[in-house]
Amino acid sequence: MVEQLQKVPTGIVGLDELTRGGLPAGRPTLVCGGPGCGKTLLATTFLVRGAIDHGEPGLLVSFDERIDDLGVNVASLGFDLPNLKERGLLATDYVKIERQEMHETGEYDLEALFIRLDHAVKSVGARRVVLDTIDTLFAGIPNEAVVRSELRRMFDWLKDRKLTTVITAERGEGSLTRNGIEEYVSDCVILLDHRIIDDLSTRRLRVVKYRGTSHGTNEYPFLIDAQGIAVVPITSIGLSHAASDETVSSGLPQLDAMLGGKGYFKGSSILVSGGPGTGKTTIGAHFAEATCRRGERCLYFSFEESPSQLVRNMRSAGIDLQPCIDQDLLHYQASRPSVGGLEMHLALMLKAVRDFRPAAVVVDPFSALVASGAHYQAHSMALRFTDYLKSQAITALYLSLEDTGGATGLDVSSIMDTWIVLRNMRSDTDLSRRFHIVKARGIAHSSEVRRMEITARGIRLSDLPQTKAHAGQER
Repeated sequence: MVEQLQKVPTGIVGLDELTRGGLPAGRPTLVCGGPGCGKTLLATTFLVRGAIDHGEPGLLVSFDERIDDLGVNVASLGFDLPNLKERGLLATDYVKIERQEMHETGEYDLEALFIRLDHAVKSVGARRVVLDTIDTLFAGIPNEAVVRSELRRMFDWLKDRKLTTVITAERGEGSLTRNGIEEYVSDCVILLDHRIIDDLSTRRLRVVKYRGTSHGTNEYPFLIDAQGIAVVPITSIGLSHAASDETVSSGLPQLDAMLGGKGYFKGSSILVSGGPGTGKTTIGAHFAEATCRRGERCLYFSFEESPSQLVRNMRSAGIDLQPCIDQDLLHYQASRPSVGGLEMHLALMLKAVRDFRPAAVVVDPFSALVASGAHYQAHSMALRFTDYLKSQAITALYLSLEDTGGATGLDVSSIMDTWIVLRNMRSDTDLSRRFHIVKARGIAHSSEVRRMEITARGIRLSDLPQTKAHAGQER
């Protein structure tokens, strides 16, 4: 039987997913990147999560920053390094390197450092080690052959003791690291990047190599906030999600009746498209309120209005969403999609879904994503977000603004399970709204065009004069 590569979970959301389980156990992993890209935070998270979640003691060795200063920095993520030291779950050591005092006399080796490391590892029984950053250790050695030799010795020393190690290094010119050897002797290499595109800041992560296992090979946006680091794998989820026969109410009894008398399928994707002022947001508010009435959570992404403005406006239609917010059943996330870049915005949306764990999501309007990126990027993001919600069995209602030609901008109607189209009909003296279900997969739905009115008691659908109802069934 072939022995499988053992892995150690990092505890970093998304990173364990794209590495198929974590970092190689008992082997060194190199984390490299430019200044300010998050190397130290990632490495420290690996140590802290191992100690707290898995009871694995760790050793943090810093060659660049004092331990006290580093502890203050990571405290912003909720990490209490002094407490972990008191509990015997963490050992720390600051190895000060003075370049002006370093003179190469005879053979240079790391025996003294190995003795120091060995003592620190044994003091807590460390199973995880972080060396931050390795460049400083060799900064005063001009002989490249010596540097390469000692680097190999260090990696072999760590492997012989089966220590799962994260080594951070600054990115070099023309190579992943300054010395150009670490990436070759490491079993896993993770590259972090902090780039500015069109005045927008984006952090990206890529697993450059991982010996002995498959892994995600694309670039992935990642976030650093008060809850730590979160990586967002945004490759396509696929089409393996289960389809539920359970239904949920749209919040409109008349619409439920048009949908076979029960409403939307749970976990399905619903698109409501129409021009400005056709009532899309009001339909979204009805759905959000109905979700909360069932005691389920709803996450509302608003790209054009503030939460208080939406709550105020919906009261005129007889929909009071404030009690839902007060009961923590309804959560608004309001922002402009163009503020942080398209992929970063997707990362924030997916993180909000993971944190809030809603049963339903409303995106208002979905078409606003086009304004924050190229059309193909927005379409790709829409597909990924839709697939992710389906994989989590979350019912999603997407409100989309149509242009004068009837296009939604994102071209997502084909991937939606249900598509509802709204129209404003204008005459010289009157403005009326029309409501039409274009498709509802798996549901014997009404194909009748209805008149839609927004009243003080909400939306009302009524028959048009001299029309006949037809039933439709989509496979």
